[in-house]
Amino acid sequence: MRSVLIGPVYPYRGGIAHYTTMLYRVLREQGHDVLLVSFKRQYPQWLFPGRSDRDPSKVPLEVEGAEYWIDSLNPFTWLTTFWCIRRYRPDAMILQWWTPFWTPVWFVLVTLNYLFLGSPVIYICHNVFPHEVHWYDHWLTWLVLRWGARFIVQSREEEARLLSLLPGAQATTVPLPVFDMFSRERISKEAARRQLGLLSEVPILLFFGVVRTYKGLEDLLAVLPEVQERLEKVILLVAGEFWEDKRPYLRMIEQLGIGDSVILEDRYISNEEIALYFSAADVLVAPYRQVTGSGVVQMAIGHQCPVITTAVGGLPDLIHDEENGLLVPPADSAALARAIIHYFADGLAASMARAARDRRPVADWHALIDAIESV
Repeated sequence: MRSVLIGPVYPYRGGIAHYTTMLYRVLREQGHDVLLVSFKRQYPQWLFPGRSDRDPSKVPLEVEGAEYWIDSLNPFTWLTTFWCIRRYRPDAMILQWWTPFWTPVWFVLVTLNYLFLGSPVIYICHNVFPHEVHWYDHWLTWLVLRWGARFIVQSREEEARLLSLLPGAQATTVPLPVFDMFSRERISKEAARRQLGLLSEVPILLFFGVVRTYKGLEDLLAVLPEVQERLEKVILLVAGEFWEDKRPYLRMIEQLGIGDSVILEDRYISNEEIALYFSAADVLVAPYRQVTGSGVVQMAIGHQCPVITTAVGGLPDLIHDEENGLLVPPADSAALARAIIHYFADGLAASMARAARDRRPVADWHALIDAIESV
């Protein structure tokens, strides 16, 4: 199958760039002829919430053969990109959807495809709607997604959101594949803690990835005093860049008196450091208030790290309660505190680590390829 795949890859950072890279690699391994199109410029700096959208990793997840054609702010590049795609004559166009920011670019590409090429459009929806929804997001999303011939979503909840927008849409649910591409660097817990300057005998909770409201860091901080009271000593390691004002979190830490128990690494964690943090942690705590799928949870699974998370989106398909992790309701402080205390007080770490190691992934990259090929 000849296909064009559009999305960010290195030098851009983050989960969707990693996703695009792995999808391209596996498509090629499966014998597909793929034109990979990425960006000259992804976001204007003033709009990007982090310090930079470029990957600072010394060991980047690179891909060969990408064409960096699209400038998000230059419509002329959208037109020239389509004419290059037209010359390639793909059997399908694979577009990724995660934010309405891309509505103008995607609208131009799919409209020109309809007029001059006629290739079926496959949308991989990381999120049908953004995490923080504005009044215009539904309309912008409809404007672009209505051109899709087939949709791949990551949870039943997202499929329901898609069908609420486009009744009758042909959708396939494929959970986010395991992100195990960085797990080869896993080291012993003792060595990882030495490198990070952490005490070897203290329970370590890991909150990993970009900090945004929907990820529930506030809920985790709120339960830390109760957890400390029961476990005596615990460290919360927050490893990820704040994409919102950090000051409310700092005030909360001060008001709760937990400053000695919280370590904030306010920066993007490079590829070569990912295994270090997951190796040092006893458990990943991911108290999402809402989510579709989670690359962070999939990283934990890839690193055989148990997970305490919320029963939202596709997470119950990945984390089986009392087996490879614990599930709690979202925004439920009492349940979250009980789960963390239960994990340590009842000695679940060893059995859950074994389950995390032995459990087969719900979906892998080949399941995603099968869904694409079904078109």
